[in-house]
Amino acid sequence: MGLFNWFTQEIAIDLGTANTLIIHNDKVVVDEPSIVAFDRTTNKVIAIGRQAMQMEGKTHENIRTVRPLKDGVIADFNAAEHMIRGMIKMINNGKGWFFPSLRMVICIPSGITEVEKRAVRDSAEIAGAKEVYLIHEPMAAAVGIGIDVEEPMGNMIIDIGGGTTEIAVIALSGIVCDQSIRVAGDNFDSDIVQYIRRQHNIMIGERTAEKIKIEVGAALPELSDPPADFAVQGRDLMTGIPKQITVSYTEIAHCLDKSISKIEEAILKALEITPPELSADIYQTGIYLTGGGALLRGLDKRVAAKTKLPVHVAEDPLRAVVRGTGIALKNIGGFKFLMQ
Repeated sequence: MGLFNWFTQEIAIDLGTANTLIIHNDKVVVDEPSIVAFDRTTNKVIAIGRQAMQMEGKTHENIRTVRPLKDGVIADFNAAEHMIRGMIKMINNGKGWFFPSLRMVICIPSGITEVEKRAVRDSAEIAGAKEVYLIHEPMAAAVGIGIDVEEPMGNMIIDIGGGTTEIAVIALSGIVCDQSIRVAGDNFDSDIVQYIRRQHNIMIGERTAEKIKIEVGAALPELSDPPADFAVQGRDLMTGIPKQITVSYTEIAHCLDKSISKIEEAILKALEITPPELSADIYQTGIYLTGGGALLRGLDKRVAAKTKLPVHVAEDPLRAVVRGTGIALKNIGGFKFLMQ
């Protein structure tokens, strides 16, 4: 076994709708957008990750950009496998690899079906994994924040990613009750695209919408330290000429309101189905927010006002899940909640 272990490369992957992160030797070595660019004529991969992201929405007919994951699950099997393989190559900056076997821990949404689970496992195996372990995202997020998941103590985790929002109550190293809804960062982006089209008669792309969300995105129309207004360029739908407007955070807060309300409803639903003993624990420990959505300004305050519970935003929420997956990788024998 000793020799076999020497040849085995261990990696933890957070396969996200928006970003894919890989941990190797306790370090985040890859943090790239989940997107692949193909040449249409030869079907070869041109670019992966950040490079492909820069091409998105700017391609000619010979290049197509694909996001292999939709709503947290694999939508394009072939592209997903190319993406995983390409990102594993990035670990050593593309230098030659002499690791015949890979052991991977990959995190998956908790509301995933068996078929979707199979797709993740198969993509990983085709990309070169000998052993694949799966871990539920809320579980990984809890471990990544530093919660002791094995205790008989209830903790509520809300992981707002790109494709899905995962809400789970965790105790005794298992998920007691969960709600997984397909309203998350991508929905925020499309809300912004539609709002700016409706309100300002300007057409913008998804990438610009994401930039708006990052720069002036908010969950509350009144913030204590508001961000400065943001200049947005797009195509004027009346004249067809490029045009620039400025948007403020209050506008974005209004346009995201519906999607955030859906997330709030799911949180209340999850709290409703929580066993009373765990409800008592959650009253004391509060709610933990992770994932990119946790960075939305004022979201913690809004959830706190709705649930009347303390809400904590994890530090570096974007990497909480992959950190937890990395810890799970080190304790493959110890953590009972890893699925083979």
